[in-house]
Amino acid sequence: MVKKKRLRLIADMARKIRAYRELKNRPSDSQRYALDYETMTRPFTGKKLPVLSWEDVRRETRLFTLLAGMRMFGVGRLFTRKSWLDEHTEPCYWKITKVKVDYTAENMDHGKAWGILTFRGKEELAEHEVDKAMYHDWRLVPKHEEEAFKLCDPVPEPPVRYMQYPPLLRAMILAQQAKQLGVAARAIPEPSLPLKRNVLLSNEYFRSQEEKKKQEGTPV
Repeated sequence: MVKKKRLRLIADMARKIRAYRELKNRPSDSQRYALDYETMTRPFTGKKLPVLSWEDVRRETRLFTLLAGMRMFGVGRLFTRKSWLDEHTEPCYWKITKVKVDYTAENMDHGKAWGILTFRGKEELAEHEVDKAMYHDWRLVPKHEEEAFKLCDPVPEPPVRYMQYPPLLRAMILAQQAKQLGVAARAIPEPSLPLKRNVLLSNEYFRSQEEKKKQEGTPV
C-alpha cells in the first residue's frame, strides 16, 4: 500500500508569506541607485564611486533624468551614450518602446526601460531591457536630427578566422569522421575551428537560460 503524501498547508503558507515579505521589503531602484553628489557615495550601500568618474557624474545625466522631463517618458525617441559617440563612428542608439517608472522616487527619475538596440548600424529584431540605464552618460537625439543620425554605410563583415583543433581532439574528430564515411583518416580534410561566437552573452541571454532550466525542472 502506497503511503499517502501528507499535506503541509501551514508550511506552504509560511513559505509564501516569507517570499512575499522579502519581495515587499526589497529596496526600490531609487534607494539602490541614490547618490550623494557631495561625497560621491551611495547611501544604501555606502560604496564610493571611482575617483575618475566624479567629473563625468557631476556633468552628465542618467537615462531616466532625461525621460522624466519628456512627454510619455520618451517612448519612441532615440537615446545614445557619450561613450558610444566617442568610440564608434557608426550610429549606436536605443529606441525606447516601454518604460516602467519607479514612482517612489522623488522626481520619478528611476525605473526600467525597454527598447530596440541599434549597435554600430545593426538593428536588433527583439525588444530588450535597456542596459546601464543608471550610468551618467546618456544623450537624447534631437527630433530633427534623428534621420541624419540613423544614416549609416553598412560595414562589411570581416571574414571568419579558423584555427586548428588541439592534437587529441583533432585525432578524435578524424577517427569519428573516418568511421562514419568508411575511408582512411588521411583522406579526410583537416578539421578547423571557427573563431566566431554566435551567442551574445547579455543579461537577456542568462535570464532566458534560467527560465528554460526552470521549465525543464533542472536546478539553476
